[in-house]
Amino acid sequence: MILSGKSALVTGGSRGIGRAIALALADAGAKVAICHPGDPQVGQTLTDLQVRTEALAIEADVSNEAQVVAMFDQVAETFGALEILINNAGILMESPLSETRCEDFDRVIAVNLRGAFLASREFVRRRATGRIVNIASDLGYLGRENMVAYTASKGGIIAMTRSLARELAPGVLVNAIAPGSIETDMTSPHSMSPEQLAKDMDTPLARFGQPEDIAAMAVFLCGPEAGFITGQCLGVNGGSVMT
Repeated sequence: MILSGKSALVTGGSRGIGRAIALALADAGAKVAICHPGDPQVGQTLTDLQVRTEALAIEADVSNEAQVVAMFDQVAETFGALEILINNAGILMESPLSETRCEDFDRVIAVNLRGAFLASREFVRRRATGRIVNIASDLGYLGRENMVAYTASKGGIIAMTRSLARELAPGVLVNAIAPGSIETDMTSPHSMSPEQLAKDMDTPLARFGQPEDIAAMAVFLCGPEAGFITGQCLGVNGGSVMT
């Protein structure tokens, strides 16, 4: 129970990687709030969290400044001081550059990058110590055709992580996790074309990871043994990126 007595907020925490992180934080002893954009799966996730810990689910669009402020107000009223922020909320869009509409590009950047900025800013305005973990992607390093908006947003997350780590030290440690191919509703190998599946399997470990692989790293980064780690982007990716 290395996080006993601490409170955490996981954006996009109702399913996939966010759900796994929220459950792992709860198993480590933290009180956990999750936010979601109206996901019908949130009820089951909240039930599973409440078996483990004190938990809260909030419907919010992380790209909306007023909704982010209201979300932090609600968490504060329920848990008091928030000590852990996991910026996980994200959307994926695939489209050739010539067919990518400005409004679609802007929406991906708004959720994936602006959302992390807004939540991080609100977190810091309310406390001077704690942990922020941003969920990036190996594609933020590698790039990929037909995914200009998504890769730009995740590259931005990596750069923002380093800037925040410098600015907020020593009180707030800021790190990122760059997942590789993880089996979730958003990136299921069962729904991919043979060509896409071959790309995602072309790693030294030659398989998809599981959301729990990312969750384990998130718990570590929030725990006492990661007290000398900041400004890092840690790859949980089966070897797709080696730095």
